[in-house]
Amino acid sequence: GASAKEEDMGIPKFFRWLSERYPIINQDVTTDAAMPEFDNLYLDMNGIIHPCTHSDDGSVVRMTQEQMFLAVGNFVDKLMAIVKPQQLLFLAVDGCAPRAKMNQ
Repeated sequence: GASAKEEDMGIPKFFRWLSERYPIINQDVTTDAAMPEFDNLYLDMNGIIHPCTHSDDGSVVRMTQEQMFLAVGNFVDKLMAIVKPQQLLFLAVDGCAPRAKMNQ
């Protein structure tokens, strides 16, 4: 079985491990590149919602709820235009973060 450390790695650490072990899976994609067909697109929305609703430079930018939804929707639309899943778009969203995570 997997060790406790492997079980607690979370999506970012899992992606890093996967990318290091299989580097060919991590490739830059442009909208004009020839893309294979995909049946499904699975998105971890936590990795999308936070960057779409928070500033990178540490400045405090107040966004309305409508602006946040539009920013997230536009990002998902951009991904859909690139990947063009044929059957399924799966948006995974978990509950609110524990207090320790929110304080980071």
